Amino acid sequence: MGFTYKKVLVVGATSGIGWALSERLISNGVKVIVVGRRKEKLDEFVKKHGNEKASSFVFDISKLDGIPRFAADVAKAHPDLDSVLLNSGIQRSFNFADPSSVDLNVINEEFTTNYLSFVHLTNAFLPHLQKQQNETSIIFTTSGLALVPMSRCLNYCASKAALHHFVLCLRDQMRRGPGNVKIIELIPPAVQTELHDAKHQPELKDAGPIGMPLDEYIDETWKGMDNGDVQIVVGEVVKKAADSWEKERQENFSQLAKMMAGQEKD
Repeated sequence: MGFTYKKVLVVGATSGIGWALSERLISNGVKVIVVGRRKEKLDEFVKKHGNEKASSFVFDISKLDGIPRFAADVAKAHPDLDSVLLNSGIQRSFNFADPSSVDLNVINEEFTTNYLSFVHLTNAFLPHLQKQQNETSIIFTTSGLALVPMSRCLNYCASKAALHHFVLCLRDQMRRGPGNVKIIELIPPAVQTELHDAKHQPELKDAGPIGMPLDEYIDETWKGMDNGDVQIVVGEVVKKAADSWEKERQENFSQLAKMMAGQEKD
């Protein structure tokens, strides 16, 4: 089938999975618009790949009130945009057994970055994507921790679980149109990126590399993207969960969605 989209906005592209996927897209003839907070990293990316293949927008997606204007500016500058990849994420550790150690401002920042911003960005970009003649897409990076949580980073797991459910329901809604917007979910395992930076999670300082090497993850994920899959699961532990009880849960969701659709017609 092949990856059919010609220009992809990659939100959260200044490092890790976002940077690597942006480079993989370019190597396969796709133009990219990289987005992040760190202008120097965005400039580095564009300089490396050239203005014909890459452009950038500096934007902090946690500033929810600025998202509508940001989306409008992107759509105006790139009317041929046909895919949005939402990849931003932060992970922090909390121990509620010691409530005094929990910074609720950081809790809010993490949940806003990992979930609420994705919802706002989806709402902001859908009108542009829906009016395109060809198929378009929104691609979400969730996490294997959305399926099997880890108590150390409980808020991160909750934010990714919320996003996973949002994606399932959004895909069902978009089947009915308007437009032809495909909803794709990337479900990675732990991957060796800045997400596990000891600066923000000091207890990981001496843990060594955590997760699958980034290049291996990108190779497996690109196979699914190039195959046209709507749910791309990587990693043995995550695949085990996805192929067992999560598969059954999604079948139950599908049955419920069909039942509710029938009631709405009545």
